[in-house]
Amino acid sequence: MQFTYPVLLTTADEGGFVVSCRDLPEVVTQGEDLEDAIDNAEGALQAAIEYRIEQDMDIPASSRRKKNEHMATVPILTAMKAALYLATRGKRGMNAKLSLALDLDEKEVRRMLDPHHATKATTIERALAVLGHRLIVSVEKIA
Repeated sequence: MQFTYPVLLTTADEGGFVVSCRDLPEVVTQGEDLEDAIDNAEGALQAAIEYRIEQDMDIPASSRRKKNEHMATVPILTAMKAALYLATRGKRGMNAKLSLALDLDEKEVRRMLDPHHATKATTIERALAVLGHRLIVSVEKIA
């Protein structure tokens, strides 16, 4: 699972760019210049993914970048929560199982899945490991 999505920047009539994302059609924003547009795209992606978690909706995989698109990345904590959400979604009794495996109160497990709760990254990483997933962080030079 990767949470970096291709976004299309279209020149706006009034200047700057309008940003859209074909994987998450609700992501529409704008920016005065390229840097501002990508930064705003990342905020809009975060909001879209948080909304999808709250509404128990699917989070689509990222498509391949097309020639005229730029890549925008979801903030790391949101990406981790989205990965945990996808790993547990639709599995009955998973919160109770994670609670036992992690020796945490079930309330804490529910908070891990709350996109607005500031869960420690190490806790989410442990939960993902219990579910058979490994967190890999990658750093790339900005072009």
